[in-house]
Formats: sequence, structure tokens, C-alpha cells
Amino acid sequence: MSASCRYTYEEYRETADWLFAKTEVKPKIAIICGSGLGGLADLLENKTNISYKDIPKFPQSTVQGHAGQLVFGELNGKQCVCMQGRFHFYEGYDIATVTYPVRVFFLLGVETLIVTNAAGGLNSNFNVGDIMLIKDHINMPGFAGQNPLCGRNEDRFGVRFPCMSDAYDKDLAHLARETAEEQGCASFLQEGVYCMLAGPTFETIAECRMLQKLGADAVGMSTVPEVVVARHCGLRVFGLSLITNKVVTDYESKERANHEEVLETTRMRTQHLQQLVRRLVEKM
Repeated sequence: MSASCRYTYEEYRETADWLFAKTEVKPKIAIICGSGLGGLADLLENKTNISYKDIPKFPQSTVQGHAGQLVFGELNGKQCVCMQGRFHFYEGYDIATVTYPVRVFFLLGVETLIVTNAAGGLNSNFNVGDIMLIKDHINMPGFAGQNPLCGRNEDRFGVRFPCMSDAYDKDLAHLARETAEEQGCASFLQEGVYCMLAGPTFETIAECRMLQKLGADAVGMSTVPEVVVARHCGLRVFGLSLITNKVVTDYESKERANHEEVLETTRMRTQHLQQLVRRLVEKM
């Protein structure tokens, strides 16, 4: 079996069964919290926190702004599990490890995956602090053969050739726009295409210009592998990007992207994003 498909069904099952024994919660919704967005998990009630280091087969999160635990609980009466800290390619993990939790969630009975991330704005109409509904993605690592579904297909998860033209659920996006209107967030709610690069370097000016030409509105270093695996398992997917910086496309510019700026913008807009997710879950 290739390295990109190195976990067996039984290994995912072992992790899921271990988690079943640790909590009464039977989650139908899983939320992956992006950089600085771990506060989403704090909204849960009747919580059970489980550190990644205690979970069999689970990888560890190594990035500032990612706490490194699963939080089980209820959000507005809906049973949920939150990942406070995701895994990234740039941490040295292979693509199977990055996506390991998603298949575990599927085995726990999760039906909907909500993904959040911090992203750089490529669209000139976007402002720092905007929240972008992800309507589609460009999977750059996938172009280079880094797809989490490479290797032998496991039919108990999904079909060999899953469709990705409907990766992001239109009904949930409609519900989110409705919710944003009610909350007075519509002025900074955008919609667009998210492009994933492997990182950990921020993009060059030439790369940003190329991505704009390809039709990408925001760029980041995560999310797409989890979405691919979620859709393979038949989960509904809803995605949000918080635009934490505007990418540099001018050689005369003195602007420089940095992780501290990302975390600072996230702190500024976290409240709005949390309330949007909270109300969305309530309506689901």
C-alpha cells in the first residue's frame, strides 16, 4: 500500500471506538477550527475535551493558534465535535495523516463537516476581516499528485472516483447568507474560490498574480484535503475563510505577509464568525 494511503479501515475504526468509549456525545456535525479560530469550541455546552496526544493513532498539532484537542458537546442543542487545531502538510505530515480525523468523524456518525480557515485575500474587492463563503476550491497539491484518495480505494468509505463539482453544499451556503443578513454581517460576507498551496512559505508576487488569473479569490495552506475526504465519505461540507491579510501583488509594495497579522485579524473578527457558525448550526 502506498504511503499516501497507509491507514487501514480497522485503524480508523479503532480510533472511533476509543472515542465512543470516552464521551456520551454522538456528533452529527464536525467543525474544524482554523488558525486562531479555536474559540468556536468554547461555544459548546456539556463539553468533553480530549487531547490529541491521548487519542490512538491521532497526529499532533504543532502550530501557534492551534490548541490540539477534540471537544465534544452541544451547540444550540445539536451534538457536535470540534477540532481545536488541524494538521497541515507543512508540518511534515503526509496527506493521509492530515485527513485522518475526517474518516474517524464519519465512523462516529458525523453527517456534516464545517471547515474554517484563515486565508489571504486575492480578490481585489475583498477587505481584511471579510468572511468568505467557500463556493469551490483549487487543489494545487492535488495537481502535483498529493491527493488523499491516492492508493487503493476503501469502498467502505466511498467510491473510487468521487465527484467534486458539488463539494460545497449550496443549501448550507444559502442558509449562511440568510443568517449573515439577520446578524448584520452581510456587508463583510463574501463568496469565492479558495486555493490551497502546501506552504509554509507565504506566496510570491508572481504566484499571487498567477492564482488571480486562475480564478482564486483566497489562498491558504489547509482545508482542501479534509474536504476531499469528507466528500468521498458522503458528508455535506460548508466552508468559511476569514480574510486575514491581502496578498502582495505589486513589486513596489512594502507590505509583507506574516502569521502574527493573521492571528491579530482573527481576534478582531472571531466574534462575528463564531456567531455565524452558531446560528447556522441552530438552523441546520
